[in-house]
Amino acid sequence: MRWDVIEVRAEPGWRLFVRFADGLTDYFTGVFEPLREPEVFARVYMDHGAVAWPGDVDLAPDAMYEAIRHA
Repeated sequence: MRWDVIEVRAEPGWRLFVRFADGLTDYFTGVFEPLREPEVFARVYMDHGAVAWPGDVDLAPDAMYEAIRHA
């Protein structure tokens, strides 16, 4: 799907660089309380087109896509 994340990278300031399947790229901000530790935040990875962290923490890729597209 167009909002499948194909690249994600943790950046300073709890920002994520994300690239979606259709080529849309940008930085996404927003943090969950468990991710406030820099070492935990930096462990971001992709899980079947979604952005995720260990411990079953993830972001809905469709909501991320729409937030970035309309920013």
